Amino acid sequence: MARSLKRYVILSLGWFFVFLGILGLFLPILQGILFLLIGFILLTRESEWAKRQLEKLKSRYPRFAEKYDEAEARAERLWQRIFGKKS
Repeated sequence: MARSLKRYVILSLGWFFVFLGILGLFLPILQGILFLLIGFILLTRESEWAKRQLEKLKSRYPRFAEKYDEAEARAERLWQRIFGKKS
């Protein structure tokens, strides 16, 4: 049950950040790309669909792939520091 709850929390947070990212593309106050990256990092942990979409983006846009890989490495280090284990 705890695994299921964790999955739903991660998916909810991921979609929340994707939504904020989409808003941020139109509103000057929010950092749209940053929130989209955070959302995709979270979604790829639990969603096969998000993993496939991300791979398409990375193959089509190599500079995005570099930035994403850097952001993912930072997120992984933070995740390990907070939870003390590899996800």
